[in-house]
Amino acid sequence: MRNPAVVCFGEVLWDILPTGKIAGGAPMNVAFHANQLGLQTQMISRVGNDENGRELLAFLNDKGVSVQFVQTDPVYPTGVVNVVLDEKGSPGYDIVQPAAWDFIHLSDDLSDAVKASDAFVFGSLSCRNEHSRRTLFELLNVAALRVFDVNLRPPFFSKDLLEALLYESNVVKMNDEELILISGFWGGGNEERAQMEFVKEKFKLASVIVTKGPHGAALLNDDGFYLQKGFKVTVQDTIGSGDAFLGAFLSRALTGSPAQECLEFACAAGAFVATKKGATPVYSLADLKEGLNILPG
Repeated sequence: MRNPAVVCFGEVLWDILPTGKIAGGAPMNVAFHANQLGLQTQMISRVGNDENGRELLAFLNDKGVSVQFVQTDPVYPTGVVNVVLDEKGSPGYDIVQPAAWDFIHLSDDLSDAVKASDAFVFGSLSCRNEHSRRTLFELLNVAALRVFDVNLRPPFFSKDLLEALLYESNVVKMNDEELILISGFWGGGNEERAQMEFVKEKFKLASVIVTKGPHGAALLNDDGFYLQKGFKVTVQDTIGSGDAFLGAFLSRALTGSPAQECLEFACAAGAFVATKKGATPVYSLADLKEGLNILPG
């Protein structure tokens, strides 16, 4: 029996930190973490014909994430993000544009890969350029399970864009601040659960997942409402913690684990990654269990 297959769409780039550069981009991070936790992962993106692009391809190959559908752009450079951390380790981002991932071209092989996948993961940032946005919406037409990792990055979103993406989604993952903003756009109430119920019903979603940093996460699906407390850890930085959460959640949800177990495992993975520097620390399931000492065998 094959492991479930996940295709992630969008930005691949280098996070430029005060300590150096680290491979990143939310959809790439999700692919990285899902791969480390046992899923087959492929990345749809675009890099420049430059050293940064070659290094990113080598990084993904080394980590077992397929780069078959990472295109090379002859004009635009590989994406970079200048990251500044505050005193709590929370990041701020200067997402340089244009970048190669703004120009992902549609092709039949991309459509075939998405059609064959168990989950198709995408975010809002990949829509900042009309070219990649058109490609994304074409691929959404053939995806079986559409997982929207909201990941808002001002100024690269609008109410109209979010509405279009939400209506195309089956599963939506956002943080608590994004929930307030999104529900507020359409008058969704003031209390967390009511806001989640409003968003789920309005956009006919199968699941709404809300991450709350150190306070854990919440999940609303057709079977009920689930809460998971956060795990107390010493934070290095929170870059990629939400991406680790989603990769871990999918690794359990796509293999049939109960909702509460999926949520616990996802929170554990997000907390563990926050104890490391950068978005893509190398680890195993055994490392995660040892590091937090809370996971079932």
